[in-house]
Amino acid sequence: MGTKQPVSVLVVIHTMDGQVLLIERADKPGYWQSVTGSREGSESLLDTARRELLEETALDAHQHVLSDWQLHNRYEIYPHWRHRYPAGVTHNDEYVFGLQLAQPQSVQLAPGEHTAQQWLPWQQAAELVFSPSNATAIRMLPSRLGLV
Repeated sequence: MGTKQPVSVLVVIHTMDGQVLLIERADKPGYWQSVTGSREGSESLLDTARRELLEETALDAHQHVLSDWQLHNRYEIYPHWRHRYPAGVTHNDEYVFGLQLAQPQSVQLAPGEHTAQQWLPWQQAAELVFSPSNATAIRMLPSRLGLV
């Protein structure tokens, strides 16, 4: 069994006009998502979000607007990923953040973690992601940006 903490962040990377960056998982082709990752040690959730952004996309959160959406999701960990966690862990607590960029830009994906990237309007991005909590977060974007 693994040692991964069942506490993670989800970071929706977006523009002011509601475009969303999705990245495809290397271990599950066809699984598109926003940036995600588990907390390491006792780091703050904000620091987890910053680290994951840098690791997965090479984006420096200090150069953009990173916001805590004050949204917490608890969900059952997919069985095919439970081996990453300590024995008996079946649920994860996920905290949602947003990173706003001025415009869509290509990112540097982490080798071995993600294989492709694409920018989509929020509606299409919400339909494409495999995770229900990721889809819900993306669907909140228009109200967060004042687009509705």
